[in-house]
Amino acid sequence: EGRPGEPLCRSQKLMLQGGLIHPSSPGCYYYLPPTVRAMEKLVRVIDEEMQAVGGQKLNMPSLSSAELWRASGRWEQMGPELFRLADRHGKGYCLGPTHEEAVTELVAAHSNLSYKQLPLRLYQVTRKFRDEPKPRFGLLRGREFYMKDMYTFDASEEAARQTYELVCDAYCRLFNRLGLRFVKVQAATGSIGGTMSHEFQLPADVGEDRLVLCPDGHFAANVETLNGVQTSCPTCGKKLTQTRGIEVGHTFYLGTKYSSVSNAVFYSPENKPQLTEMGCYGLGVTRILAASIEVLSTEDGIRWPSLIAPYQLCFIPPKKGSKEEEEGTALLERVYDDLAEALPHLVSDSVLDDRTQLTIGKRLKDANKLGYPYVVIAGKRVCEDPPVFEVWNQNAGEVLFLTKEGVIELISKVQVP
Repeated sequence: EGRPGEPLCRSQKLMLQGGLIHPSSPGCYYYLPPTVRAMEKLVRVIDEEMQAVGGQKLNMPSLSSAELWRASGRWEQMGPELFRLADRHGKGYCLGPTHEEAVTELVAAHSNLSYKQLPLRLYQVTRKFRDEPKPRFGLLRGREFYMKDMYTFDASEEAARQTYELVCDAYCRLFNRLGLRFVKVQAATGSIGGTMSHEFQLPADVGEDRLVLCPDGHFAANVETLNGVQTSCPTCGKKLTQTRGIEVGHTFYLGTKYSSVSNAVFYSPENKPQLTEMGCYGLGVTRILAASIEVLSTEDGIRWPSLIAPYQLCFIPPKKGSKEEEEGTALLERVYDDLAEALPHLVSDSVLDDRTQLTIGKRLKDANKLGYPYVVIAGKRVCEDPPVFEVWNQNAGEVLFLTKEGVIELISKVQVP
């Protein structure tokens, strides 16, 4: 990381070793091609879930006017975490860590909004900026990161609370699709504000949040929300367990905190102007990538949620000069061609490790390090009749010996977004 003695967490170490990220300055990274592929897949899954709840995607400027932030009171409240700058005319701006002010101004500018046009559910996936005092743990706590942020506008508190449940359910579906064990916990509203808030946390030792959980799932909270020490579940009375978590999503019911500042109104059935009721919902896109590697991986090999692995398949042909070389290479090519015909959507998700000067063992070790869900090897048994391939199903931790038909059948179950 550049600072001697700084602890590295597992995801940071594996991502640096695997050439997935490269540090540029504290808390800022180059995302290398495999990481960009994983991120684009994750965004596709997020898009599916957001559009299923009526989300419409837009893109807002990273530069946000200081006047907007002063009007909401957050220019002072955010303190040194806000990256501030002035243009050549001396006008103040910040680099957006979040976009409540900007989106409310946008909606307020459409001054003839009718109740018939609500709810509005607007979201974006963009770079965000936060001047972290101590950036650390790679993509888990950086100064520049990708976030999905959704902002909703409803006609009443009741409707806004229904939207809140709807988006929380979409978050639950997303993490279930990724195969990540998560907990939804009561949380503090912090600098965003509002009257209700929940965090989506992945339990992990390296997590910066302390959580208390009911063993039967009746109650879960971030410790910072509790007054004093709570040791038993308020519902069933059982002893609460403690764990640490990595926050990967955060939802807020905002009410009229921002709409009242910008005068974001709609016209009621009686043609009276009323303030919109708002909610905001964040997902840490790059943080989900790092956190999923953190919780799924082994010490020496990355494990991705299989849906968003940069590549699904790695083919390893025999070593140059081995007695299987000629026959094994030809057979592996045939498997690839048949796979491409049967499963064309996986063609761009396959990698051929053609470094045949290296042993199969060395290339398998590299494949394990990079986290391909499936590795297909033309080893000693390709010369049998019928030929048998060695297939490593990394996420299940099993090695299978399969014919060409068996390989295609196994791979046909693979999903890509």
